[in-house]
Amino acid sequence: MSTYLELKRKIAKHLMRSSIGLPKTKDLSALYRKYEANSLEAESSATLDIGCGNAPRNPFGAAELFGIDVFENSEKGIRKADLAIEPIPFANDTFDFLTAYDFLEHVPRVVYLPERRLPFVELMNEIWRVLKPKGIFFSCTPAYPFPPVFQDPTHVNFLTEETFPLYFDDQHRWGAMYGFTGSFRILEQYINGQSLISVLQKA
Repeated sequence: MSTYLELKRKIAKHLMRSSIGLPKTKDLSALYRKYEANSLEAESSATLDIGCGNAPRNPFGAAELFGIDVFENSEKGIRKADLAIEPIPFANDTFDFLTAYDFLEHVPRVVYLPERRLPFVELMNEIWRVLKPKGIFFSCTPAYPFPPVFQDPTHVNFLTEETFPLYFDDQHRWGAMYGFTGSFRILEQYINGQSLISVLQKA
C-alpha cells in the first residue's frame, strides 16, 4: 500500500509542474515521410485507422488499408466495433501502423457495465496487441488545455503532453497500475494547431 501511495505522490508532483512545452509543427507530411511504409523491410505492410468514419486514412502509404467504426463497409475495409467496450477485431501482431485521428478523446476513461472498466487503458492494450513488433501508433487528438478539448460535448477523455510518456511508455509505465500490459517507445510529440500529435512505437 505504501508503494502505491508513494507512486501516486510522485505522479501528482510531476503533473504539478507539467505544461505545454512541445515543439510546434504545421506540416505533418514530413513526419509521415519519416515513417512511410516503403522504408520497412517487408514485402507488404498493413495499416488500421480507428474511428475512421467513411474514409480510413493511410498517411504512411501502407499496402493494405483497414478501418474501424460503429458501422461496417466491407468494400472500404471498415469493420464494425465499439472500441469503448469491444476489442479491436483483428489478430495479434497484424499491423505495421495504427492511426487515430480525433478519436481518443471520445473513449471514456471509466465506465460501469455494471462492473468498473477502464476503456481507454483497455484500448491502449488493444492497440499494442494488434501492432507488429516495432509497429507505429500515430495519434492526433485535441490537447489540454486548449478549448477544443472541452467544447465538444462528446469529448470525455482529455490528454496532455504527459499522458503517453508517463502512463504508456517503456520507462515509467504508470498505466500498469490500472491494467496496462503493453509498452510503447515515445518517438515524437508535437503541437499541431491545438492538437497533440504523438508517434509511438511498440516496444
